[in-house]
Amino acid sequence: MIRTACVPPLFDDQADLEHAGALLTIDLGALADNYRLLRGRLSSGADCAAVVKADAYGLGAVRVAAALWRAGCRQFFVAHLQEGVALRAALPADAEIFVLNGLMPGAEAACLTARLIPVLNSLAQVDGWTGLSRRQGRALPAVLQIDSGMARLGLAPVEVDLLANDPGRLDGIALRAVMSHLACADEPAHPANRAQLAMFEAQRRRLPPAPASFANSSGIFLGPDYHFDLARPGAALYGVAPVPGAPNPMRAVVRLDARVIQTRRIAAGDAVGYGHGFLATEPTRIATLAIGYADGWPRSIGRTGFAYVGGRALPIAGRVSMDSLTLDITTLPADMLKPGDFVELLGSHQSIDAVASAAGTIGYEILTSLGSRYRRRYLDRSPSEC
Repeated sequence: MIRTACVPPLFDDQADLEHAGALLTIDLGALADNYRLLRGRLSSGADCAAVVKADAYGLGAVRVAAALWRAGCRQFFVAHLQEGVALRAALPADAEIFVLNGLMPGAEAACLTARLIPVLNSLAQVDGWTGLSRRQGRALPAVLQIDSGMARLGLAPVEVDLLANDPGRLDGIALRAVMSHLACADEPAHPANRAQLAMFEAQRRRLPPAPASFANSSGIFLGPDYHFDLARPGAALYGVAPVPGAPNPMRAVVRLDARVIQTRRIAAGDAVGYGHGFLATEPTRIATLAIGYADGWPRSIGRTGFAYVGGRALPIAGRVSMDSLTLDITTLPADMLKPGDFVELLGSHQSIDAVASAAGTIGYEILTSLGSRYRRRYLDRSPSEC
């Protein structure tokens, strides 16, 4: 059985659960608590947006954004225009939705029609947006992004120079904010953080006055110097540790449980899985779970990862396959696990960050890789409401 502190009516279709190979539980109450915690860490006067790109890091942007709206969030960031269009239909009219990647050439009118706000990352994007403004005969809202040292997105120093020397080039833009993005915020002592802060402050002063946005999830924990007017947390909202190696203040949002397909006994010398990646050195019991790398469970975690039953860690035996993985369950009582039972992969015994460490990646990748074949359950009440 899956045990959760607060469980609303479980499923619209109970048969759907009975047929599912795995269950992904998303706790929207924990998500809202994480938003409030992050907002509470900000300096007085700073507001807190939410990054819901990549379908809210794989958890469902429509459901996630609605929960964040109820928690008080009014500004949302996506990566692509199409993400913003889908989200606009699901949020109240006064929600502000920003497109981080800006606009592809020719996409300006579609952005305006959808009532989205582009983050302009180049002079070409600036010129495209001001061109639309002239055709519309009115100023249009936008954010300018400065490259403060990440060399990924944003106006390069030479482009800031051109705008500073020709401010009329921004005519027609109702400047909502000037922003940049931290490259090393998850390493608080990294000298790049202070270097980027100095660059951001110097460059934004050369542009028309506007609110400033700089801190991502980890940047919030760098302190007030990085908070400015608007923070943009993403992964921490979903339970990923904002400062690796430090105690994680965020509540877990995701739980993942996979079902046992079958169990078997093998003899010493028998091998399991592709490439015979596991070789039994003694009589062993194996359980096969209905989850694999097609579901976003990383192939790289084979032979290093674990699943949990009754609080006991069970090692993955051999390689993760496309649709299944195998566990060594020899340490369990013989009658403890049977076909149809659930095994914990993410939950109280194993965090997203722990799985990421075992797989040699980061929590962001684990979250955004979670597949579409899971039966999803959304919990929409906080423990205090149970």
